[in-house]
Amino acid sequence: MKQLFFALFFAVGSIGLNAKDATYIPPQEVQVGDILKIGYPEAPRYKHINFPRPNFIIKKGGIANYKRLQGNVVVVTSVEEKKDGTLQVRLKRADGGRFFGSHSEVSADLKGALETGELSGI
Repeated sequence: MKQLFFALFFAVGSIGLNAKDATYIPPQEVQVGDILKIGYPEAPRYKHINFPRPNFIIKKGGIANYKRLQGNVVVVTSVEEKKDGTLQVRLKRADGGRFFGSHSEVSADLKGALETGELSGI
């Protein structure tokens, strides 16, 4: 009975691991105007989305609360390929608001952000 329980647990767990790939968008298919969603960072801070440091946010009159970013819907405003082959995108909030109440656009490394789950397709 124990073996059956562990086998069932393992099968359900392995199916759950592949669920993350369902929202993956290949970086080559992202164009201007595409809608993405900001996800949860794996590290304590976002690594591939270039949000400003807290001191710059506060200087511009904003509130440096990175937890409120999770789940925000963003629109791709520009896509450019860097010399090293990475795709750099500019992101703007879909509702027209500002990030932290002070910054209207941020940039991101598209491939890294999609792979780590910082950005995902809707």
